[in-house]
Amino acid sequence: MTQGCAAPAQTTRLPATVDLSNEAVIQGTVTRNGTPVPGAYARLLDSTGEFTAEVVTGDEGVFRFFAADGDWTVRVLAAGGVSVDTQVTAKVGEVAQVEVAI
Repeated sequence: MTQGCAAPAQTTRLPATVDLSNEAVIQGTVTRNGTPVPGAYARLLDSTGEFTAEVVTGDEGVFRFFAADGDWTVRVLAAGGVSVDTQVTAKVGEVAQVEVAI
């Protein structure tokens, strides 16, 4: 499985070590025609558009970021020159779900 920035495996299950009372999580799935897209790059950009983090989607097309409260952009880059931006708001204690169809 490909990983980016020493990130843990990107799976649909939130790791048991995550304490949502102290974390804001942005998690999502990248699909193409309803099929998960592994190996796509998910980038997290702050409210000014500045690059913050990047992970590679796992076998199930899943990506996950731990972020501060606020407004973020998830930019997905996939084979064939596909680039999709999705706006999301993160809040401590919640998992913000993002579904990206490319």
